[in-house]
Amino acid sequence: MQPENQSSVSEFHLLGLPIQPGQQGLFFFLFLGMYLITVLGNLLIILLIRLDSRLHTPMYFFLSHLAFSDISLSSVTVPKMLMNMRTLRQSISYVECISQVYFFVSFAGLDYYLLAVMAYDRYVAICHPLHYITIMRERLCTLLVAGSWMVSCGGALLNTLLLVRLSFCADITITHFFCDLAALLKLSCSDISLNMLVIFTEGGFIYLLSLGTILGSYIRIGTIILRVPSTKRLLKAFSTCGSHLFVVSLYYGTVAGVYFFSSSWDSKDIIASVMYTIATPMLNPFIYSLRNRDIKQALGMCVHRLKFFK
Repeated sequence: MQPENQSSVSEFHLLGLPIQPGQQGLFFFLFLGMYLITVLGNLLIILLIRLDSRLHTPMYFFLSHLAFSDISLSSVTVPKMLMNMRTLRQSISYVECISQVYFFVSFAGLDYYLLAVMAYDRYVAICHPLHYITIMRERLCTLLVAGSWMVSCGGALLNTLLLVRLSFCADITITHFFCDLAALLKLSCSDISLNMLVIFTEGGFIYLLSLGTILGSYIRIGTIILRVPSTKRLLKAFSTCGSHLFVVSLYYGTVAGVYFFSSSWDSKDIIASVMYTIATPMLNPFIYSLRNRDIKQALGMCVHRLKFFK
């Protein structure tokens, strides 16, 4: 039996998280707490970087943009998810859904480009320390961040424009807790071959380019360090690059599992999506910065100033 075609859709129904009705309240406060930690933690990082002149370096410049991107990525999906959990209405309007797709794809792509840029920054700092200031000039850093924004937003706009031309079937239940592009395409009655071609071409480009940059940078770093191995150099390299590698493995591992190695959506895919949309942005301030000596010193000075003004 062919699905009924419904070209005009006013809203979609979200399947939501695989949570028992009696546990909705518990998970609501859990995700609310995680979201507040994400926003406040990343805002604190941005504030400290802006206020402390010692943190006005390329590494922290990139980190501030990553923190903003993480806040935005979580804010695209989590508030709506929390509202649906609270009201028990798993619906989202068509316009809101399309907007959610655009901003989610934009900030997800931005995260990957910024992670690649940060890997290149670590490569220059470790492999070319004497030329670091000359290479990582303010102009280059601004161009790298601006390019990341333009490419990610442009790719998201292309996917969104291809999405709005589609018509949808009578079954408008999205098997996810937000408007995921891949889940939406499964509801379409139109030909989605062009959409899939763009997704795999653009997604593969983002994934392989950023991952290739990260792997290339760290392979080069490892080669330089192993030429003259010493415990001190290994510990310094690990303290500099360990946090970044951990975040990279979280992002790329979960996304690869959901979008490249999964044939159908199930609870495991949704849990993996929670990891890179909620958990990883929450952990980034702790992984990257709150364990960092410079950030701790900046935080201590900020607290001292507040006590002084009191």
